[in-house]
Amino acid sequence: MTTTPRRLIVLTGPTAVGKGTVEAKLREHHPEIWVSVSATTRAPRPGEINGVNYWFLTEQEFQAKEAAGEFLETAVVHGMAHYGTLLQPVLDHLASNTPTILEIDLQGARRVKQRASELGLDVLYVFLAPPSFEELKRRLIGRGTETPEQQARRLETAKIELAAESEFDVTITNTTVDQAAQELWTLIAREYQINA
Repeated sequence: MTTTPRRLIVLTGPTAVGKGTVEAKLREHHPEIWVSVSATTRAPRPGEINGVNYWFLTEQEFQAKEAAGEFLETAVVHGMAHYGTLLQPVLDHLASNTPTILEIDLQGARRVKQRASELGLDVLYVFLAPPSFEELKRRLIGRGTETPEQQARRLETAKIELAAESEFDVTITNTTVDQAAQELWTLIAREYQINA
């Protein structure tokens, strides 16, 4: 029996590729997986629960934790709210051999890479890719949650994010949610020495 903490799994990919949907499908079949809950300074939206959707912190609380080195990574989103991944829960779950995932955007993944090397943290970086850019565009427009202007901005961002695929250890193409979730589970099972 090894006491070496397992690798942290960092899942990223372009906007609208389905990271959250794949992660939800994975947890549906494998509830033993722990997905990190981000901290934020933005106000809770209706129905959001502290500690489930996000850890809701005041600006002062967030800055104090950041100054104390309590985050694995942080970002300011849309020039307003701060977001971050609390380090200690990640370390605790890895030490207990619990399959641990960070579902994060490209900038966050790059910050994790920088901080992980400082901490000596072992990380497997997984890139979730669409079958094609046209399919990504179809999915984004099909969601109907953004205005045409927002869609255009997201698609421009997606082109930049797609160009970063080579920075990652493994690519999973999200052809179907079930297939992508199964491929991700196979990776996790191998990393954590679980019989898939």
